[in-house]
Amino acid sequence: MEKPEALTDLDVAAASRTDKSVTKKLPEATLAFWIMKIAATTLGETAGDLFAQTLKLGYFLTTVVLFLVFLVTLVVQLRSRHYNPFFYWTVILSTSMAGTTMSDFMNRDASAKYLANGATKLGWGPQGLGLGYPAGAAILISILMAIFLAWKLSGMTFRIRDIVTFRGEALFWAAILVSNTLGTSMGDFLSDSSGLGYLGGALLVTGVLAVLVVLMKVPVVPNVLLFWIAFVLTRPLGATAGDFLTKPVAKGGLDLGTAGSSAVLLAVLFGLMAYAHVRERRSVREGQAPVTRRAE
Repeated sequence: MEKPEALTDLDVAAASRTDKSVTKKLPEATLAFWIMKIAATTLGETAGDLFAQTLKLGYFLTTVVLFLVFLVTLVVQLRSRHYNPFFYWTVILSTSMAGTTMSDFMNRDASAKYLANGATKLGWGPQGLGLGYPAGAAILISILMAIFLAWKLSGMTFRIRDIVTFRGEALFWAAILVSNTLGTSMGDFLSDSSGLGYLGGALLVTGVLAVLVVLMKVPVVPNVLLFWIAFVLTRPLGATAGDFLTKPVAKGGLDLGTAGSSAVLLAVLFGLMAYAHVRERRSVREGQAPVTRRAE
């Protein structure tokens, strides 16, 4: 059996000239999309903390393992020739988990501020770079802007529903990984350092997202820009929500634990993925537009 070939820019151009359809690789940004994004990012926060802190594997080792998991899930997604909800959302989840520990490793260290109960070490390897949230966020913003600049210079679209090439999807996932790491830093800053607490941070981000929804009705504001701002902000929303579920009551959380919260969130996300998969299969049978689109 021949291996499926990735769709290249030349393939898309040829399809446009010959009036052929191109199978989509990424989902539409509907309400269900955003619900699943928040569920995946919240699970990414609780699961990342489960491995790094609860199981005491440490930020460094957990980051290495979760980054390898991300690469495996990414390869599966890139090799797929059509949109598969299970493949897509598994990559989103892996970027959220890896982003959680990558952010913690960048921003934290082995001081008592981050290691509770008198611990002096968390897991094997370096404890963290100790850059702090502002410096870590500045670095991640710079990397994200560099990715978007390279994306812009490539001449490829930023609209995810129109991304059908291998190079375009690779840029998309690079931006997703960095944005989820940045979102974790923002969420941790709001929860730990801003004085807002977990619930206050979540409410602030929710308010900003509500403003973005209103701005969608303003013609002069590009919806593509609003999408990417919302995509970044849903990560700190997930981070603060995850912390609110898992942290002790004394710190403003519900103290549900990382294991229990992760299990519940995984069940919710899996159910949403199954629902999206059923809808996608129904669309295939009915030959509706969400399955394939004509190259423009």
